[in-house]
Amino acid sequence: MNTLLDPVTMAMPDVQSGPDTRRIAIQRVGVRGVRHPLLVAAGDGQPQATIADWEMTVALPADEKGTHMSRFIALLESHRARPMTPAALCGLAQSMLDLLHADAGDVAARFPYFIEKQAPVSGVGSLMDYQVCWSVRARRGEAPRFSLSVLVPVTSLCPCSKAISEYGAHNQRSHVSVELEYSQVQAVDLDALIRGVESQASSELWGLLKRADEKFVTERAYENPKFVEDLVRDVAVMLQRLPGVASYQVTAENFESIHNHSAYAVVHSG
Repeated sequence: MNTLLDPVTMAMPDVQSGPDTRRIAIQRVGVRGVRHPLLVAAGDGQPQATIADWEMTVALPADEKGTHMSRFIALLESHRARPMTPAALCGLAQSMLDLLHADAGDVAARFPYFIEKQAPVSGVGSLMDYQVCWSVRARRGEAPRFSLSVLVPVTSLCPCSKAISEYGAHNQRSHVSVELEYSQVQAVDLDALIRGVESQASSELWGLLKRADEKFVTERAYENPKFVEDLVRDVAVMLQRLPGVASYQVTAENFESIHNHSAYAVVHSG
């Protein structure tokens, strides 16, 4: 923080730094809905440019009137050109505690993440987007806790429909959401995690398909039917093999093609 302030600035009252007499501590205060550029370390090691929706908060003691909101934005600005990794986000959260003179704080960045995929037969390339959230809980004197979530769209085909129909089976697009909390800060391969989730579905999705690809995808889903229960269980088995995962939750929602409601399932560790 710059201490060489001009006389006009020094004469201005610093209202938020004043005392508060109500004696009520605030657990989380800060900014949210901040849209700010983000360079995220991609699976190939190259930074991917995206835009994140940031939420940054700190704990405010009972005797302090307010926090310094502008310092959150200044902190983001100072990290704008750096590729963000889980370790770097934890470092940002620790810097936030120092900058705001806080004992606890939380940082979350929600952003679209893109993977270039090749269609299964034609090989034509296209981008698929996935919704990702990285978050950190920072407490002074403790190691920061990093967690992530990712929403992966897939195709599911109903085993019951396949079994009872003379031809065809109903299928639908499904959303599989994975939430992971890590026991320690470590590198995360988002591409590998997303592909692992996709591999448990009846079929993965592509942004662009030719006719030969559509035939392949349709037949793959038909040969690999999955209930919503199968989806969450199979993804959970995959997550249990990942190193460093302290806890997980898997949510699957099938947007049913023959009902006006969704099929839904959740499984979590512990």
